[in-house]
Amino acid sequence: MGVSAQGARDGVPRRPEPLHCLVTGSSGYVGGRLVPELLDAGHRVRCLVRTPAKLRDQPWVAQVDPVRGDVTDADSVREALRGIDVAYYLVHALGTGADFEETDRRAARIFAEQAHAAGVRRIVYLGGLTPRGVPVRSLSPHLRSRAEVGQIFLDAPVPAAVLRAAVVIGSGSASFEMLRYLTERLPVMVTPSWVHTRTQPIGVRDVLRYLVGSAALPADVDRAFDIGGPDVLTYREMMRRYAAVAGLRRRVIVPVPVLTPRLSSHWVGLVTPVPASIARPLTESLRHEVVCREHDIARYVPDLPGRPLPFDDALALALRRVREAQVATRWSSAAVPGAPSDPLPTDPDWAGGSLYKDERELPVSASPDALWKVIEGIGGDNGWYSLPLAWAVRGWLDRFAGGVGLRRGRRDAQRLRVGDSLDFWRVEEIEPARLLRLRAEMRLPGLAWLEMRVETDGAGRTRYRQRALFHPRGLLGHAYWWSVSPFHALVFGGMARNIAHAAAAGPRTRPRTPPTRRIRRTLTRRGTRR
Repeated sequence: MGVSAQGARDGVPRRPEPLHCLVTGSSGYVGGRLVPELLDAGHRVRCLVRTPAKLRDQPWVAQVDPVRGDVTDADSVREALRGIDVAYYLVHALGTGADFEETDRRAARIFAEQAHAAGVRRIVYLGGLTPRGVPVRSLSPHLRSRAEVGQIFLDAPVPAAVLRAAVVIGSGSASFEMLRYLTERLPVMVTPSWVHTRTQPIGVRDVLRYLVGSAALPADVDRAFDIGGPDVLTYREMMRRYAAVAGLRRRVIVPVPVLTPRLSSHWVGLVTPVPASIARPLTESLRHEVVCREHDIARYVPDLPGRPLPFDDALALALRRVREAQVATRWSSAAVPGAPSDPLPTDPDWAGGSLYKDERELPVSASPDALWKVIEGIGGDNGWYSLPLAWAVRGWLDRFAGGVGLRRGRRDAQRLRVGDSLDFWRVEEIEPARLLRLRAEMRLPGLAWLEMRVETDGAGRTRYRQRALFHPRGLLGHAYWWSVSPFHALVFGGMARNIAHAAAAGPRTRPRTPPTRRIRRTLTRRGTRR
Protein backbone atom coordinates (compact mmCIF):
# COMPACT_ATOMS: atom_id res chain seq x y z
CA MET A 1 0.00 0.00 0.00
CA GLY A 2 1.39 3.41 -0.98
CA VAL A 3 1.90 6.32 1.39
CA SER A 4 -0.21 9.41 0.70
CA ALA A 5 1.36 12.85 0.33
CA GLN A 6 -0.25 14.05 3.57
CA GLY A 7 0.93 10.97 5.37
CA ALA A 8 4.46 11.41 4.11
CA ARG A 9 4.51 15.01 5.31
CA ASP A 10 3.26 14.04 8.74
CA GLY A 11 5.71 11.16 9.08
CA VAL A 12 3.09 8.67 10.29
CA PRO A 13 4.23 5.07 9.83
CA ARG A 14 1.86 3.03 7.68
CA ARG A 15 1.22 -0.68 8.02
CA PRO A 16 1.44 -2.71 4.83
CA GLU A 17 -2.12 -3.90 5.36
CA PRO A 18 -5.10 -1.72 6.27
CA LEU A 19 -6.57 -2.00 9.74
CA HIS A 20 -10.23 -1.92 10.68
CA CYS A 21 -10.62 0.94 13.17
CA LEU A 22 -13.52 1.93 15.40
CA VAL A 23 -13.78 5.61 16.34
CA THR A 24 -15.99 6.67 19.23
CA GLY A 25 -16.68 10.38 19.57
CA SER A 26 -16.56 10.84 15.79
CA SER A 27 -19.06 13.70 16.01
CA GLY A 28 -16.73 15.57 18.38
CA TYR A 29 -13.76 17.86 17.83
CA VAL A 30 -10.87 15.36 17.70
CA GLY A 31 -12.88 12.37 16.47
CA GLY A 32 -14.31 14.30 13.54
CA ARG A 33 -10.76 15.15 12.44
CA LEU A 34 -9.27 11.74 13.15
CA VAL A 35 -11.63 9.84 10.83
CA PRO A 36 -10.35 11.39 7.56
CA GLU A 37 -6.76 10.96 8.75
CA LEU A 38 -7.33 7.25 9.30
CA LEU A 39 -8.97 6.96 5.88
CA ASP A 40 -6.02 8.79 4.35
CA ALA A 41 -3.71 6.25 6.00
CA GLY A 42 -5.57 3.47 4.17
CA HIS A 43 -7.54 2.11 7.12
CA ARG A 44 -11.20 1.11 7.17
CA VAL A 45 -13.26 3.07 9.69
CA ARG A 46 -16.42 2.36 11.64
CA CYS A 47 -17.98 5.15 13.73
CA LEU A 48 -19.96 4.49 16.91
CA VAL A 49 -22.42 7.34 17.41
CA ARG A 50 -25.67 7.75 19.31
CA THR A 51 -27.23 9.53 16.34
CA PRO A 52 -25.74 8.45 12.98
CA ALA A 53 -27.64 11.28 11.25
CA LYS A 54 -25.15 13.71 12.82
CA LEU A 55 -22.50 12.38 10.45
CA ARG A 56 -24.68 12.66 7.36
CA ASP A 57 -23.12 15.86 6.02
CA GLN A 58 -19.52 15.01 6.82
CA PRO A 59 -17.48 14.87 3.59
CA TRP A 60 -16.14 11.42 4.56
CA VAL A 61 -19.42 9.77 5.61
CA ALA A 62 -19.70 7.65 2.44
CA GLN A 63 -16.32 6.07 3.25
CA VAL A 64 -17.17 4.91 6.79
CA ASP A 65 -19.55 2.51 8.48
CA PRO A 66 -21.69 4.49 10.96
CA VAL A 67 -23.34 2.37 13.66
CA ARG A 68 -25.79 3.45 16.31
CA GLY A 69 -24.81 2.90 19.91
CA ASP A 70 -23.59 4.28 23.20
CA VAL A 71 -20.44 3.47 25.15
CA THR A 72 -22.55 2.83 28.26
CA ASP A 73 -24.56 0.13 26.44
CA ALA A 74 -22.66 -3.16 26.38
CA ASP A 75 -24.75 -4.68 23.60
CA SER A 76 -24.20 -1.83 21.16
CA VAL A 77 -20.48 -1.69 22.02
CA ARG A 78 -20.19 -5.44 21.40
CA GLU A 79 -21.74 -5.09 17.95
CA ALA A 80 -19.63 -2.05 17.08
CA LEU A 81 -16.37 -3.85 18.02
CA ARG A 82 -17.08 -6.93 15.93
CA GLY A 83 -14.18 -7.42 13.49
CA ILE A 84 -12.28 -4.35 14.75
CA ASP A 85 -8.46 -4.28 14.99
CA VAL A 86 -7.92 -0.89 16.70
CA ALA A 87 -10.52 0.90 18.84
CA TYR A 88 -10.21 4.64 19.47
CA TYR A 89 -11.87 5.86 22.66
CA LEU A 90 -12.40 9.63 22.36
CA VAL A 91 -15.34 10.06 24.71
CA HIS A 92 -15.18 12.44 27.65
CA ALA A 93 -17.85 13.75 29.98
CA LEU A 94 -17.73 17.52 30.47
CA GLY A 95 -20.26 18.84 32.95
CA THR A 96 -22.74 16.02 32.34
CA GLY A 97 -23.88 15.78 35.95
CA ALA A 98 -22.63 15.10 39.46
CA ASP A 99 -22.14 11.39 38.73
CA PHE A 100 -20.08 11.85 35.55
CA GLU A 101 -17.03 10.14 37.08
CA GLU A 102 -19.01 6.97 37.70
CA THR A 103 -20.44 7.17 34.17
CA ASP A 104 -16.93 7.54 32.72
CA ARG A 105 -15.70 4.64 34.84
CA ARG A 106 -18.55 2.34 33.85
CA ALA A 107 -18.30 3.20 30.15
CA ALA A 108 -14.52 2.57 30.09
CA ARG A 109 -14.92 -0.81 31.79
CA ILE A 110 -17.65 -1.84 29.34
CA PHE A 111 -15.48 -0.78 26.42
CA ALA A 112 -12.41 -2.63 27.72
CA GLU A 113 -14.37 -5.81 28.45
CA GLN A 114 -16.10 -5.86 25.07
CA ALA A 115 -12.85 -5.07 23.23
CA HIS A 116 -11.22 -8.08 24.87
CA ALA A 117 -14.19 -10.32 24.04
CA ALA A 118 -14.13 -9.13 20.40
CA GLY A 119 -10.40 -9.82 19.96
CA VAL A 120 -9.47 -6.18 19.41
CA ARG A 121 -5.69 -5.78 19.02
CA ARG A 122 -5.36 -2.33 20.59
CA ILE A 123 -7.25 0.44 22.37
CA VAL A 124 -6.09 4.02 21.80
CA TYR A 125 -7.28 6.64 24.29
CA LEU A 126 -6.70 10.40 24.32
CA GLY A 127 -6.65 11.66 27.89
CA GLY A 128 -5.25 14.60 29.84
CA LEU A 129 -1.69 15.30 30.90
CA THR A 130 -1.42 15.00 34.68
CA PRO A 131 0.90 17.03 36.94
CA ARG A 132 4.03 15.48 38.33
CA GLY A 133 3.99 14.49 42.00
CA VAL A 134 0.31 15.32 42.57
CA PRO A 135 -1.88 12.44 43.83
CA VAL A 136 -4.70 11.56 41.46
CA ARG A 137 -7.27 12.18 44.20
CA SER A 138 -6.07 15.83 44.43
CA LEU A 139 -6.71 16.56 40.76
CA SER A 140 -9.76 18.34 39.42
CA PRO A 141 -12.72 15.96 38.94
CA HIS A 142 -12.45 15.96 35.14
CA LEU A 143 -8.66 15.48 35.05
CA ARG A 144 -9.00 12.80 37.72
CA SER A 145 -11.65 11.03 35.67
CA ARG A 146 -9.51 11.07 32.54
CA ALA A 147 -6.58 9.64 34.46
CA GLU A 148 -8.80 6.90 35.87
CA VAL A 149 -10.19 6.00 32.45
CA GLY A 150 -6.65 5.74 31.10
CA GLN A 151 -5.67 3.43 33.96
CA ILE A 152 -8.72 1.21 33.32
CA PHE A 153 -7.53 0.66 29.76
CA LEU A 154 -3.93 0.02 30.87
CA ASP A 155 -5.14 -2.57 33.39
CA ALA A 156 -7.29 -4.35 30.78
CA PRO A 157 -6.08 -7.41 28.80
CA VAL A 158 -6.10 -5.52 25.48
CA PRO A 159 -2.85 -3.58 24.82
CA ALA A 160 -3.55 0.14 25.18
CA ALA A 161 -1.89 3.36 24.10
CA VAL A 162 -2.96 6.18 26.42
CA LEU A 163 -1.95 9.54 24.95
CA ARG A 164 -1.92 12.36 27.48
CA ALA A 165 -2.14 15.94 26.19
CA ALA A 166 -2.50 19.31 27.90
CA VAL A 167 -3.75 22.32 25.91
CA VAL A 168 -4.65 21.41 22.31
CA ILE A 169 -4.18 24.28 19.84
CA GLY A 170 -6.17 24.08 16.64
CA SER A 171 -8.87 26.00 14.80
CA GLY A 172 -12.10 25.41 16.66
CA SER A 173 -10.67 23.72 19.77
CA ALA A 174 -12.09 24.86 23.09
CA SER A 175 -8.61 25.77 24.37
CA PHE A 176 -7.84 27.80 21.25
CA GLU A 177 -11.20 29.60 21.31
CA MET A 178 -10.76 30.45 24.99
CA LEU A 179 -7.26 31.80 24.34
CA ARG A 180 -8.35 33.67 21.21
CA TYR A 181 -11.34 35.48 22.67
CA LEU A 182 -9.68 36.37 25.96
CA THR A 183 -6.75 37.91 24.11
CA GLU A 184 -8.73 39.64 21.37
CA ARG A 185 -11.43 41.13 23.57
CA LEU A 186 -9.45 42.18 26.63
CA PRO A 187 -6.42 44.41 25.93
CA VAL A 188 -6.25 44.89 29.71
CA MET A 189 -7.40 42.00 31.83
CA VAL A 190 -7.56 40.98 35.47
CA THR A 191 -6.85 37.27 35.50
CA PRO A 192 -6.75 34.36 37.94
CA SER A 193 -3.44 33.28 39.40
CA TRP A 194 -3.39 30.20 37.16
CA VAL A 195 -2.11 32.37 34.29
CA HIS A 196 1.35 31.79 35.87
CA THR A 197 1.03 27.99 35.72
CA ARG A 198 3.27 26.32 33.15
CA THR A 199 1.77 23.99 30.57
CA GLN A 200 2.92 22.32 27.35
CA PRO A 201 0.50 23.02 24.50
CA ILE A 202 0.36 20.86 21.38
CA GLY A 203 -1.03 21.50 17.91
CA VAL A 204 -4.03 19.41 16.89
CA ARG A 205 -2.15 18.22 13.80
CA ASP A 206 0.43 16.57 16.01
CA VAL A 207 -2.27 15.05 18.22
CA LEU A 208 -3.82 13.48 15.11
CA ARG A 209 -0.42 12.30 13.88
CA TYR A 210 0.23 10.49 17.14
CA LEU A 211 -3.28 9.02 17.22
CA VAL A 212 -2.97 7.60 13.71
CA GLY A 213 0.54 6.35 14.38
CA SER A 214 -0.62 4.55 17.54
CA ALA A 215 -2.61 2.12 15.38
CA ALA A 216 0.68 0.60 14.19
CA LEU A 217 2.39 0.24 17.59
CA PRO A 218 4.01 -3.16 18.27
CA ALA A 219 1.74 -5.59 20.09
CA ASP A 220 3.89 -5.53 23.25
CA VAL A 221 3.49 -1.76 23.75
CA ASP A 222 0.98 -1.23 26.54
CA ARG A 223 1.59 2.10 28.22
CA ALA A 224 0.87 5.82 28.51
CA PHE A 225 2.66 8.47 26.45
CA ASP A 226 2.97 12.17 27.25
CA ILE A 227 2.49 14.24 24.10
CA GLY A 228 3.22 17.95 23.81
CA GLY A 229 4.77 20.58 21.60
CA PRO A 230 8.32 21.91 21.96
CA ASP A 231 7.31 24.97 24.03
CA VAL A 232 6.61 25.09 27.76
CA LEU A 233 4.65 28.26 28.50
CA THR A 234 2.47 29.91 31.09
CA TYR A 235 -1.02 30.90 30.04
CA ARG A 236 0.09 34.53 30.36
CA GLU A 237 2.87 33.89 27.85
CA MET A 238 0.42 32.12 25.53
CA MET A 239 -1.91 35.13 25.51
CA ARG A 240 0.94 37.54 24.79
CA ARG A 241 2.31 35.34 22.02
CA TYR A 242 -1.17 35.02 20.54
CA ALA A 243 -1.40 38.83 20.45
CA ALA A 244 1.94 38.99 18.64
CA VAL A 245 0.99 36.34 16.06
CA ALA A 246 -2.43 37.95 15.47
CA GLY A 247 -0.95 41.42 15.05
CA LEU A 248 -2.55 42.85 18.19
CA ARG A 249 -1.06 45.31 20.66
CA ARG A 250 0.73 43.90 23.67
CA ARG A 251 -1.80 42.81 26.31
CA VAL A 252 -1.67 44.03 29.91
CA ILE A 253 -2.34 41.10 32.23
CA VAL A 254 -2.86 41.59 35.98
CA PRO A 255 -3.19 38.31 37.94
CA VAL A 256 -5.19 38.33 41.17
CA PRO A 257 -5.51 35.49 43.71
CA VAL A 258 -9.23 35.86 44.41
CA LEU A 259 -10.61 34.22 41.25
CA THR A 260 -11.24 30.56 42.07
CA PRO A 261 -11.68 28.01 39.24
CA ARG A 262 -15.45 28.26 39.67
CA LEU A 263 -15.45 32.07 39.51
CA SER A 264 -12.92 32.20 36.68
CA SER A 265 -14.95 29.70 34.64
CA HIS A 266 -17.91 32.09 34.80
CA TRP A 267 -15.60 34.95 33.87
CA VAL A 268 -14.33 32.95 30.87
CA GLY A 269 -17.93 32.02 30.03
CA LEU A 270 -18.93 35.70 29.85
CA VAL A 271 -15.97 36.79 27.71
CA THR A 272 -15.54 33.82 25.36
CA PRO A 273 -17.90 31.51 23.42
CA VAL A 274 -16.95 28.62 25.71
CA PRO A 275 -19.73 28.16 28.31
CA ALA A 276 -18.88 27.86 32.00
CA SER A 277 -19.73 24.13 32.00
CA ILE A 278 -16.81 23.51 29.62
CA ALA A 279 -14.58 26.38 30.77
CA ARG A 280 -14.52 25.11 34.35
CA PRO A 281 -12.72 21.80 33.71
CA LEU A 282 -10.31 23.63 31.40
CA THR A 283 -9.48 26.24 34.02
CA GLU A 284 -9.36 23.69 36.83
CA SER A 285 -6.75 21.72 34.91
CA LEU A 286 -4.59 24.86 34.81
CA ARG A 287 -4.20 24.92 38.59
CA HIS A 288 -1.33 22.43 38.34
CA GLU A 289 1.77 22.50 36.17
CA VAL A 290 1.34 19.97 33.35
CA VAL A 291 4.58 19.37 31.48
CA CYS A 292 5.61 16.24 29.58
CA ARG A 293 7.89 13.91 31.52
CA GLU A 294 8.99 12.01 28.42
CA HIS A 295 8.70 11.98 24.64
CA ASP A 296 8.87 8.25 24.09
CA ILE A 297 6.12 8.35 21.46
CA ALA A 298 8.81 9.52 19.01
CA ARG A 299 10.36 6.03 19.12
CA TYR A 300 7.29 4.70 17.36
CA VAL A 301 5.94 7.78 15.54
CA PRO A 302 9.14 9.58 14.50
CA ASP A 303 9.17 13.36 14.48
CA LEU A 304 10.07 15.07 11.23
CA PRO A 305 12.03 18.35 11.18
CA GLY A 306 9.87 21.09 12.65
CA ARG A 307 7.46 18.65 14.28
CA PRO A 308 5.86 18.82 16.76
CA LEU A 309 4.85 22.29 15.68
CA PRO A 310 6.15 25.20 17.80
CA PHE A 311 3.40 27.09 19.59
CA ASP A 312 3.56 30.15 17.33
CA ASP A 313 3.32 27.99 14.21
CA ALA A 314 0.32 26.09 15.62
CA LEU A 315 -1.37 29.44 16.38
CA ALA A 316 -0.66 30.81 12.90
CA LEU A 317 -2.02 27.66 11.29
CA ALA A 318 -5.18 27.74 13.41
CA LEU A 319 -5.76 31.41 12.61
CA ARG A 320 -5.24 30.75 8.91
CA ARG A 321 -7.88 28.01 9.04
CA VAL A 322 -10.29 30.44 10.70
CA ARG A 323 -9.50 33.10 8.12
CA GLU A 324 -10.07 30.72 5.21
CA ALA A 325 -13.26 29.25 6.76
CA GLN A 326 -11.68 25.79 6.76
CA VAL A 327 -12.57 24.80 10.32
CA ALA A 328 -13.41 21.10 9.96
CA THR A 329 -14.71 20.62 13.51
CA ARG A 330 -15.17 22.82 16.56
CA TRP A 331 -15.33 22.23 20.30
CA SER A 332 -19.07 22.72 19.90
CA SER A 333 -19.28 19.89 17.33
CA ALA A 334 -20.26 17.69 20.25
CA ALA A 335 -23.45 18.60 22.06
CA VAL A 336 -23.03 21.09 24.87
CA PRO A 337 -23.42 19.42 28.28
CA GLY A 338 -26.90 19.92 29.63
CA ALA A 339 -28.30 21.09 26.29
CA PRO A 340 -31.45 19.40 24.99
CA SER A 341 -30.90 16.70 22.39
CA ASP A 342 -34.45 15.56 21.67
CA PRO A 343 -35.24 15.66 17.93
CA LEU A 344 -38.45 17.29 16.75
CA PRO A 345 -41.07 14.56 17.03
CA THR A 346 -43.76 13.96 14.44
CA ASP A 347 -47.11 15.60 15.10
CA PRO A 348 -49.01 12.39 16.08
CA ASP A 349 -46.58 11.85 18.96
CA TRP A 350 -47.77 15.09 20.50
CA ALA A 351 -51.39 13.93 20.80
CA GLY A 352 -52.68 15.06 24.17
CA GLY A 353 -49.62 17.23 24.80
CA SER A 354 -48.76 20.89 24.22
CA LEU A 355 -46.82 22.25 21.29
CA TYR A 356 -46.93 26.01 20.85
CA LYS A 357 -46.34 27.36 17.35
CA ASP A 358 -45.58 30.67 15.72
CA GLU A 359 -45.96 30.38 11.92
CA ARG A 360 -45.18 32.97 9.25
CA GLU A 361 -45.44 32.79 5.46
CA LEU A 362 -44.46 35.44 2.92
CA PRO A 363 -44.01 35.76 -0.86
CA VAL A 364 -40.44 36.51 -1.89
CA SER A 365 -39.41 38.47 -4.97
CA ALA A 366 -36.37 36.32 -5.57
CA SER A 367 -35.43 32.89 -6.81
CA PRO A 368 -35.57 29.90 -4.45
CA ASP A 369 -31.76 29.70 -4.62
CA ALA A 370 -31.39 33.33 -3.53
CA LEU A 371 -33.73 32.76 -0.59
CA TRP A 372 -31.91 29.59 0.43
CA LYS A 373 -28.58 31.40 0.37
CA VAL A 374 -29.90 33.87 2.95
CA ILE A 375 -31.36 31.09 5.11
CA GLU A 376 -28.20 28.99 5.09
CA GLY A 377 -26.11 32.04 5.93
CA ILE A 378 -28.13 33.03 8.98
CA GLY A 379 -26.56 33.57 12.39
CA GLY A 380 -22.98 34.28 13.40
CA ASP A 381 -21.68 37.51 11.88
CA ASN A 382 -24.77 37.77 9.64
CA GLY A 383 -27.13 37.98 12.61
CA TRP A 384 -30.77 36.94 12.84
CA TYR A 385 -32.46 39.60 10.69
CA SER A 386 -34.54 41.18 13.46
CA LEU A 387 -33.96 43.32 16.56
CA PRO A 388 -30.21 42.67 17.07
CA LEU A 389 -30.40 44.10 20.59
CA ALA A 390 -33.17 41.67 21.56
CA TRP A 391 -31.14 38.70 20.30
CA ALA A 392 -28.05 40.03 22.09
CA VAL A 393 -29.96 40.43 25.37
CA ARG A 394 -31.33 36.90 25.05
CA GLY A 395 -27.80 35.67 24.51
CA TRP A 396 -26.50 37.57 27.54
CA LEU A 397 -29.26 36.18 29.72
CA ASP A 398 -28.44 32.69 28.57
CA ARG A 399 -24.76 33.19 29.41
CA PHE A 400 -25.62 34.45 32.89
CA ALA A 401 -27.78 31.35 33.36
CA GLY A 402 -24.81 29.14 32.44
CA GLY A 403 -25.89 28.54 28.83
CA VAL A 404 -24.00 28.87 25.57
CA GLY A 405 -25.28 32.31 24.56
CA LEU A 406 -24.78 33.68 21.06
CA ARG A 407 -20.99 33.68 20.90
CA ARG A 408 -20.47 30.23 19.41
CA GLY A 409 -21.18 31.67 15.98
CA ARG A 410 -20.78 29.38 12.97
CA ARG A 411 -18.24 26.78 11.90
CA ASP A 412 -18.43 28.01 8.30
CA ALA A 413 -19.58 31.46 7.14
CA GLN A 414 -21.61 30.13 4.20
CA ARG A 415 -22.36 26.43 4.61
CA LEU A 416 -24.14 24.46 7.30
CA ARG A 417 -24.32 20.76 7.96
CA VAL A 418 -26.34 18.60 10.33
CA GLY A 419 -24.86 18.75 13.83
CA ASP A 420 -23.25 22.19 13.43
CA SER A 421 -23.64 24.61 16.33
CA LEU A 422 -25.12 27.95 15.30
CA ASP A 423 -25.05 30.53 18.11
CA PHE A 424 -27.45 29.05 20.71
CA TRP A 425 -28.99 26.67 18.17
CA ARG A 426 -27.86 23.37 16.66
CA VAL A 427 -28.60 22.29 13.11
CA GLU A 428 -30.95 19.34 13.41
CA GLU A 429 -32.00 18.92 9.79
CA ILE A 430 -31.10 20.28 6.37
CA GLU A 431 -32.77 19.57 3.08
CA PRO A 432 -30.62 21.58 0.65
CA ALA A 433 -32.50 24.47 -0.96
CA ARG A 434 -35.66 23.48 0.98
CA LEU A 435 -35.47 23.21 4.78
CA LEU A 436 -33.30 24.30 7.69
CA ARG A 437 -34.39 23.14 11.15
CA LEU A 438 -32.60 24.37 14.25
CA ARG A 439 -32.94 22.99 17.79
CA ALA A 440 -32.42 25.41 20.67
CA GLU A 441 -29.54 24.77 23.09
CA MET A 442 -30.20 27.82 25.23
CA ARG A 443 -31.48 27.42 28.79
CA LEU A 444 -35.27 27.04 28.48
CA PRO A 445 -38.10 25.45 30.49
CA GLY A 446 -38.86 23.21 27.52
CA LEU A 447 -37.71 22.27 24.03
CA ALA A 448 -37.67 24.70 21.11
CA TRP A 449 -37.10 24.54 17.35
CA LEU A 450 -36.97 27.03 14.51
CA GLU A 451 -37.78 25.94 10.96
CA MET A 452 -37.16 27.90 7.75
CA ARG A 453 -38.48 26.58 4.45
CA VAL A 454 -38.23 27.53 0.79
CA GLU A 455 -41.35 26.69 -1.22
CA THR A 456 -42.82 27.41 -4.64
CA ASP A 457 -46.53 27.99 -5.14
CA GLY A 458 -48.69 26.78 -8.03
CA ALA A 459 -47.74 29.82 -10.13
CA GLY A 460 -44.02 29.15 -9.67
CA ARG A 461 -43.49 32.03 -7.22
CA THR A 462 -41.07 31.71 -4.31
CA ARG A 463 -42.54 31.61 -0.81
CA TYR A 464 -40.82 31.66 2.58
CA ARG A 465 -42.28 29.69 5.49
CA GLN A 466 -41.06 30.07 9.04
CA ARG A 467 -42.16 28.08 12.06
CA ALA A 468 -41.08 28.43 15.70
CA LEU A 469 -42.15 25.58 17.98
CA PHE A 470 -41.99 25.20 21.74
CA HIS A 471 -42.79 22.17 23.89
CA PRO A 472 -43.16 23.46 27.47
CA ARG A 473 -41.85 21.59 30.48
CA GLY A 474 -44.21 22.06 33.41
CA LEU A 475 -46.06 25.18 34.45
CA LEU A 476 -42.92 27.29 34.11
CA GLY A 477 -42.70 26.33 30.45
CA HIS A 478 -46.25 27.47 29.76
CA ALA A 479 -45.62 30.72 31.64
CA TYR A 480 -42.44 31.30 29.65
CA TRP A 481 -44.23 30.96 26.29
CA TRP A 482 -47.03 33.33 27.19
CA SER A 483 -44.62 35.88 28.67
CA VAL A 484 -42.60 36.13 25.45
CA SER A 485 -45.40 35.64 22.91
CA PRO A 486 -46.30 39.38 22.81
CA PHE A 487 -42.83 40.00 21.31
CA HIS A 488 -43.11 37.35 18.60
CA ALA A 489 -44.59 39.74 16.05
CA LEU A 490 -41.50 41.92 16.41
CA VAL A 491 -38.92 39.14 16.61
CA PHE A 492 -40.26 36.40 14.35
CA GLY A 493 -42.41 38.64 12.18
CA GLY A 494 -39.55 41.03 11.59
CA MET A 495 -37.23 38.11 10.96
CA ALA A 496 -39.46 36.69 8.22
CA ARG A 497 -39.86 40.09 6.51
CA ASN A 498 -36.16 40.88 6.64
CA ILE A 499 -35.12 37.47 5.32
CA ALA A 500 -37.51 37.91 2.39
CA HIS A 501 -36.16 41.43 1.80
CA ALA A 502 -32.53 40.27 1.99
CA ALA A 503 -33.19 37.55 -0.58
CA ALA A 504 -34.81 40.05 -2.93
CA ALA A 505 -32.03 42.62 -2.44
CA GLY A 506 -29.29 40.13 -3.32
CA PRO A 507 -25.80 39.84 -1.77
CA ARG A 508 -24.62 42.65 0.45
CA THR A 509 -22.11 44.83 -1.30
CA ARG A 510 -20.29 45.79 1.88
CA PRO A 511 -20.90 43.49 4.85
CA ARG A 512 -19.96 44.75 8.25
CA THR A 513 -16.49 43.80 9.38
CA PRO A 514 -16.41 42.18 12.83
CA PRO A 515 -13.22 42.21 14.92
CA THR A 516 -12.33 38.66 13.92
CA ARG A 517 -12.25 39.61 10.24
CA ARG A 518 -10.09 42.63 10.97
CA ILE A 519 -7.61 40.29 12.63
CA ARG A 520 -7.77 37.97 9.62
CA ARG A 521 -6.88 40.90 7.37
CA THR A 522 -3.97 41.76 9.65
CA LEU A 523 -2.74 38.21 9.32
CA THR A 524 -2.99 38.44 5.54
CA ARG A 525 -0.91 41.62 5.50
CA ARG A 526 1.66 40.00 7.78
CA GLY A 527 1.91 37.14 5.31
CA THR A 528 1.15 34.40 7.82
CA ARG A 529 1.33 31.18 5.84
CA ARG A 530 1.76 27.53 6.45
